[in-house]
Amino acid sequence: MNRSNHTQTAAAVARAAASPQSFMPDSEGTDALLFKDDAEFWYETVRLFGASDYGGASFGEVIALTRNIRAGDYDSWYEGNSSFADRLADEADRQLAKGHRISARDNYLRACNYYRSAEFFLHANPADARVARAFERSTACYQASAALFDPPIEAIEIPYEGTTLQGYFHRVDDSGIARPTLLLNSGFDGSPEEMHWSGARAAVERGYNVLVFDGPGQYSAVHRRGLRFRADWENVVTPVVDYALTRKEVDPAKIALHGGSLGGYLAPRAAAFEHRLAACIADDGLYDYGSAQLSGIPADKREQVRAALFADQASELDAMLEHAMQTNSVARWAFTHGMWVTGTDSPRGYLAATQDFHLRDGIAEQIRCPTLVCDAEKDLFFQGQAQQLYDHLTCPRTLLHFADAEGAGAHCEVGAARLAYARIYDWLDETLKPAA
Repeated sequence: MNRSNHTQTAAAVARAAASPQSFMPDSEGTDALLFKDDAEFWYETVRLFGASDYGGASFGEVIALTRNIRAGDYDSWYEGNSSFADRLADEADRQLAKGHRISARDNYLRACNYYRSAEFFLHANPADARVARAFERSTACYQASAALFDPPIEAIEIPYEGTTLQGYFHRVDDSGIARPTLLLNSGFDGSPEEMHWSGARAAVERGYNVLVFDGPGQYSAVHRRGLRFRADWENVVTPVVDYALTRKEVDPAKIALHGGSLGGYLAPRAAAFEHRLAACIADDGLYDYGSAQLSGIPADKREQVRAALFADQASELDAMLEHAMQTNSVARWAFTHGMWVTGTDSPRGYLAATQDFHLRDGIAEQIRCPTLVCDAEKDLFFQGQAQQLYDHLTCPRTLLHFADAEGAGAHCEVGAARLAYARIYDWLDETLKPAA
């Protein structure tokens, strides 16, 4: 199609797509108790609440820090989180100086999370000094906390294409015994530090060593290395498996991979090609990330919209996306963060980049290891995707539903960590147990 036809198609599609809301998720997520008119601020608040299950937050602190935050106001979000984190980090420094190691450990851990949250909405301008400060403080606080665990949580660097990927190794104990090992990565916007309360410690409690890592496009990789997301995640996981196999604590026959959020695509994508994995967990399951971005578009217009994303000029479509950012909190955050982590310079460029992130064309069918697909009832971002992934699997498979009525209906079950990881890692126990 020539440039003129591309432009005409883009304009026609922009008119055909009913409204800016067409580019938003189908689901409004869980019912908001705070920030009732801002689904994204509410979800991030639930994310903070949920971290309390494994020490990453305190309910009372989250209530207190949100009091001065105004819905949609990114500056107040930063100040509310950062000021709380500063106070906790300072208190932890004083506690550690006096030998109060447990108190310092716990305060550093919560400060890490509030710093992570503080810079979350500021990525429209990654050069903002607040972004670097919060990132560095979050990482430093976590590493201070990690050193105070028994055994200490080890900061690691994994060789990767001429550089390194950062992460952490959580050991059950100091015995050196080879154990089942869980590889754990987040998704579109999480951090390896956040995975402490988002799976790592739950798995350690059950006798798994856990190797948490950041891949390209993720927290430390984009902040420090400038590495952008790539769809072929097997080329990220294979070096991680190679590294894991150098450690005596890792049982090479029992290496599992757990991906959260966008990791619900990344993990099964890697498992389709990296067959040294003994199990895969997609939480929540994600079959086609690009299609999920267009989920509100009428089905008969979706392919036209997808084609229009790649047009040389599509001014009407660009205007729609800009308007969506102005009128929808999810779009405003997702497009600005998405442009940064994919290295694109426009909302349309970001959406075009997402179209490569899929398990179509027989990719899902190449997964051999047992795979668990999680499905949250009120997933704000990926409604319906878990079922699609499950339906395409030909390996041993399990679909695990989480209901809003049990407090686990949010994306990645963020408000119900103890309930969710009990079910997820019970499945992993039963999958990796020795044959009778």
